Amino acid sequence: MKTLRVALCQINPTVGDLDGNVHKILSFMNRAQEHEPDIIAFPELSLTGYPPEDLLLKPSFIRDNLDALRTIQDATGSSVVIAGFVDRKEDIFNAAAVMRDKELIDVYHKAYLPNYGVFDESRYFRAGRRMPLYTIGGITFSISICEDIWYPEGLVSSHTKGGADLMISINSSPYHAGKSDLRQKMVSTRAFDNGIFIAYLNSVGGQDELVFDGGSFIVDQNGRLAASARQFSEDLLVADLDLESVFTKRLHQPRRRKLPVADTAANEMITAAQQCRHKNTKLDSSAPAGILEREEEMFSALVLGTRDYVHKNGFKKVCIGLSGGVDSALVVAIAAEAVGPDNVTTVFMPSSFTSEESAKDSYQLAKNMGVEIIELPISRLFDLYLQELKPVFDDLPFNTAEENLQARIRGNMLMALSNKFGWMVLTTGNKSEMSVGYATLYGDMAGGFAVIKDIPKTDVYRISDWYNRTRRDRVIPENILRKAPTAELREGQKDTDSLPPYDMLDPLLKAYIEEDRDMKYLLDCGLSEEETKRVIRMVDTSEYKRRQSPPGIKITERAFGRDRRFPITNRYRKWL
Repeated sequence: MKTLRVALCQINPTVGDLDGNVHKILSFMNRAQEHEPDIIAFPELSLTGYPPEDLLLKPSFIRDNLDALRTIQDATGSSVVIAGFVDRKEDIFNAAAVMRDKELIDVYHKAYLPNYGVFDESRYFRAGRRMPLYTIGGITFSISICEDIWYPEGLVSSHTKGGADLMISINSSPYHAGKSDLRQKMVSTRAFDNGIFIAYLNSVGGQDELVFDGGSFIVDQNGRLAASARQFSEDLLVADLDLESVFTKRLHQPRRRKLPVADTAANEMITAAQQCRHKNTKLDSSAPAGILEREEEMFSALVLGTRDYVHKNGFKKVCIGLSGGVDSALVVAIAAEAVGPDNVTTVFMPSSFTSEESAKDSYQLAKNMGVEIIELPISRLFDLYLQELKPVFDDLPFNTAEENLQARIRGNMLMALSNKFGWMVLTTGNKSEMSVGYATLYGDMAGGFAVIKDIPKTDVYRISDWYNRTRRDRVIPENILRKAPTAELREGQKDTDSLPPYDMLDPLLKAYIEEDRDMKYLLDCGLSEEETKRVIRMVDTSEYKRRQSPPGIKITERAFGRDRRFPITNRYRKWL
């Protein structure tokens, strides 16, 4: 019987922390060895963290990464260990090392380099050309790295024709809403079409704007889910794979015999181990971990991304400006989960335009969440500013200048607290606001991390409703979720004074920003032509603001920043 035991080590590396990453890899190797696996695998670029970006342009970083690999190599035993690193030959390669008994058996180079969306691998790496296969006791397996598996006629097909029973796919695949389900469907299709087991291993953790959601899994030759790891946390997934069933399925698929014969030169065969390990341990069979529902998945990504950004950058505590609105309330909930309520300080900064309702809601939120609240009124400071500006402003009417002045006073307050106590300021603007520039530069945009900058306002409400449904104690006050959103920067202000209702605005923004739809399609979103053009104009002319905003967590398919890159100076208005 052809049975192979694999251990997928779903770890959270930190970019550039070579010593820390080595320590984590060795720790997981020791844990995995208790199960006597034939193969122990680690994610894409697990030694360096992903993406290392311009660290890859430093020769010393490449050398140190190779030294780190040797440390891992020297610790290997009778299990075959696969780990992602940066290889150096005539150029550098996104690579996977195959090691056993303190020897480097082979190195596989990633063949398909993504260069779209958040990916920029062609800037750094050369594509590999070899397609090796490996054997353990007569069982044949192959290795792919992330993008390699997304091509229907790519490596999976080639390796299967070469006789592979199993593909180990190591990944650092960043999250966006719905990506987990998309991955599983794609990998299941590859497995079914080619009659091969696929073990899909993903990184987990936050890295600047990106979150890696883990959720590693194994599918059998029929595309069925055989085992899976948890999302958004480190995990060790160990499974026994009955690879005899692969051969059985292929016997019953005569169509395969009509496919072109594999290029044996491309599919070189390398012996990784003469025989499988004797397995004294019996694995506990457990049901595969399910994919989280949409709101829980997004909330978990926000928590993980915030926790790792705060902690990996050396901070312990955060502070958040409270307005009494739903955006700041959700950010407080995320922060309390990410770093603990004892490490969250909220700051309520009322002005003469702040309602009693907002004050009551802010204090109730702080109490419910178990976080500290500080009150710092800004009315006197605002009056002093107006007094000093009066000779210049003269008798000009109150407008956005005075509104933004209040936001900038609050931003100064928060940054003063940050400087004095070493707290990271978390900003509270959402994607709907950031899209149309409904935010104050150097005001409510001031801070270290923009937690929900890629969450549309309608999803802010959905996630908040989900949060309240699933929590018994720490909840967002119901009034915050039901009252009309307002910035409270002038008397009687409502968001709808400046913007269309969010349930109409958000579909239009998604169509324009994430899908690049034309005007005919945009008009079907429900707004008038005049209003549609006004919104698009606001999006285009606010790019300069977004370039100066803090980084925030990518949640949608196309986030601002490294994902959507739009020129600030831009006169293309033909379609408007």
